[in-house]
Amino acid sequence: MDLKKSVGDEWIFHPSGFEGSRKGVDIMRNPKFNKGMAFNLKERQLLGIHGLLPPSILSQDIQVKRVINSINAKPNDLEKYIYLMGLQDRNEKLFYRVVASYLEELMPIIYTPVVGLACQKYGHIFRRPRGLFISLYDKGNIKSILKSWPEIDVKAIVFTDGERILGLGDLGCYGMGIPVGKLSLYTACAGVKPSHCLPVMIDVGTDNKSLLDDPFYIGIRRPRERGPAYDELIAEFMEAVAERYGETTLMQFEDFGNRNAFRLLDKFRNQYCTFNDDIQGTAAVTVAGLLAATKLTNKPLSDNVFLFQGAGEAAIGIACLIVNALAEDGLSESEARKKIWLVDSKGLVVKNRPNGGINEHKEPFAHDHKYVPTLAEAVKAIKPTVIIGVAAISRAFTKEIIEDMANMNEKPIIFALSNPTAKSECTFEEAYNYTHGKCIFASGSPFPHITTKDGRKLVPGQGNNAYIFPGVALGVIAAASKTIPESIFLVAAKSLAAQVTKNDLCEGRVYPPLTDIRKVSRKIAIDVVNHSYDMNLAARLPRPENTADLVDSFIYSTDYESFAPHTYEWPSL
Repeated sequence: MDLKKSVGDEWIFHPSGFEGSRKGVDIMRNPKFNKGMAFNLKERQLLGIHGLLPPSILSQDIQVKRVINSINAKPNDLEKYIYLMGLQDRNEKLFYRVVASYLEELMPIIYTPVVGLACQKYGHIFRRPRGLFISLYDKGNIKSILKSWPEIDVKAIVFTDGERILGLGDLGCYGMGIPVGKLSLYTACAGVKPSHCLPVMIDVGTDNKSLLDDPFYIGIRRPRERGPAYDELIAEFMEAVAERYGETTLMQFEDFGNRNAFRLLDKFRNQYCTFNDDIQGTAAVTVAGLLAATKLTNKPLSDNVFLFQGAGEAAIGIACLIVNALAEDGLSESEARKKIWLVDSKGLVVKNRPNGGINEHKEPFAHDHKYVPTLAEAVKAIKPTVIIGVAAISRAFTKEIIEDMANMNEKPIIFALSNPTAKSECTFEEAYNYTHGKCIFASGSPFPHITTKDGRKLVPGQGNNAYIFPGVALGVIAAASKTIPESIFLVAAKSLAAQVTKNDLCEGRVYPPLTDIRKVSRKIAIDVVNHSYDMNLAARLPRPENTADLVDSFIYSTDYESFAPHTYEWPSL
């Protein structure tokens, strides 16, 4: 079978190499090239597949409508998820065209909150493997496993060890649904080419007894490894990826437990092109929402006091990026930290707390203050202007807390960011009603809009990391960044906030509509590329005159390829 490489660096089949129907059938069964009933008559004849498809020729637009009709006919969200994953396995371009065209409706299906349910049942709904599974027992052999992946031009990897999947805890190998879903959003939201993406599951066991007893569990059946072998496996993986695909290959940590997330990021962030979305992506999208909220409060970010429900990786990541943003507003680092307070499972994080539990990541935000054991008491004592929930404690923002925020502030900022929906600290309706419509609200999972008494439609802002990580990834790939410093996430946050319009704010949004996310991600990518060159992080040299054109050259097209060869006539001889 002859092959040629297109301008966009996508491998496509050369039609002149086809002899008989066997090779044409191979194309029909390859999700990268399959067009379903969109193959035209000439293509069907040239590929030797004429007669293998019904005679009708359907455009991609008609195929999209048929897919949407099929999705809407499914009885529940899990069945919709299964159907969409099947479509991705059959027809890649159609899958991404559908998702990109109906992103607001389908993002909750292919990612949070439904992906959480899919991960819990991953072994029961498993159809076809996607990505690479690397187990503890493969230690010492990761280089050879990477060679099993058929794509040779990998530029972005999302990998997890499954220990902290969303707010659901240790799901072991069932957590593979997260890297798969995340990389789907790389493509759907920013246009990162699917062939450049690789989801990876690092299976080191699980401490979830129900999974170990599950006959359909797909991972290794042993307690989670927590010794030196774990660190050695991760280090081997990072080194093998850099050797196989290049030192500028993006490696995104995803849903690692708190005990590993910070230290692994600290260990590798200056060695490889890597970031942790739970820490840094969450931070950027939250800071973007806060920056947009200042347009409604009419006061600078530095005039706020921030109180977190939670002190894990998401909370610390957000807190640190807020410090960086406040420093740009002219505050010293110590002044900025004094505006940030944390509440963890033991109460308000303060110096010399009687029941301890203050690790090195919380310590910078432990202030001299009387200890109080609950969030409600902390709200009364600290009098915050902003409360941010990232501890996955359902309904942590009680009526009392929300009403106190409204009594203390003209426009209280309430960000209930925990996922999935069942873990949210409060609903949009609760925040709106208990503050009598005064609050500025954002959530991690989607909530329905509210119609006010005067007929206005208010749409809650969804602080979804998908506003950040796809655009950052596209920019990092385009620039071939060697590392990803914290400054890139502040650039991304500012870029996102700048794209929130007056109309968005009037509707109650502190983020642009999800329908605009391709445009938003492209702008973030351009800003990230410019910053990478400004900071001498980019390895793609020389710096192009037009960075927008550079970014566009890496964006995937969902249009079908033509399999009809270019033909022309000679003059009469």
